[in-house]
Amino acid sequence: MGDWSYLSTLLDKVQSHSTVVGKIWMSVLFLFRIFVLGTAADKVWGDEVTEFYCETFQPGCQHACYNWMFPISYVHYWVLQITFVSTPTLVYLGHAVHIIHKEKRMMEAQRYSANGSALKPRYTDERGKVKIKGILFCTYMIQLVSKILLEVGFTVGQFYIFGPVVLVSLFKCTTEPCAVGTGAQCYISRPTEKTIFIIFMLVVSGISVLLNIIEIIYLLCNKRREARKKHLAQEHVPSLQQYHTAWGGLSLSPLPGQGLTDLCNGDKHIDSTGKEKHT
Repeated sequence: MGDWSYLSTLLDKVQSHSTVVGKIWMSVLFLFRIFVLGTAADKVWGDEVTEFYCETFQPGCQHACYNWMFPISYVHYWVLQITFVSTPTLVYLGHAVHIIHKEKRMMEAQRYSANGSALKPRYTDERGKVKIKGILFCTYMIQLVSKILLEVGFTVGQFYIFGPVVLVSLFKCTTEPCAVGTGAQCYISRPTEKTIFIIFMLVVSGISVLLNIIEIIYLLCNKRREARKKHLAQEHVPSLQQYHTAWGGLSLSPLPGQGLTDLCNGDKHIDSTGKEKHT
């Protein structure tokens, strides 16, 4: 297996630009896919070619049967799958870094706005954590949908290329140039261990798809909750304005440290003073 350090470094930077569910997805990718594939794949599939044997003396028959049984190596297929599935996340990372860098340059060029108030960052909070909103929200949702489609596509492609999940230790190969009709008996080494590994990778792929779906629901719920809070805040402002208008437009708002009770007591004091002057 090749060195995954460069891809792991890039994906590790996404941790600060994703949600809680996205961090879980990243952990599953590192631990159950990259780590397992990098450490156990060579031991399980190392004898994939050397221990493949066919009972035939026909030249080229054994190679043809191997290519028929394994059109592409399982390990190479999973490496390709991880690379393609990680690509949308890396695209989102590049876009997020670009947006944040652009926002920082804008804040440095224009420290204060026209009314003299300090500019506040839109896509980062006080701790520097990225807020998934606006154009970043659209990019994040697109990369989640892309990962789901890629995972499903590679899973369907695996069944289409390799056929059944369970490997058998003995199968009959009738492809050319093996003898037509009789064929050749071929053997696969450690089929049970390889089958368990195949099922494990399929289950992890399904978990990744499930996490992506949960993250989409999580983002949509947060978006709806924020929209509801904003709507309630907009309804609250006109109600306060109507309250002040109902009192004749007077400055009835309490002073600092003065409550509504003090204002009411003040009105009673004004009424009593007016009555004394009248008498």
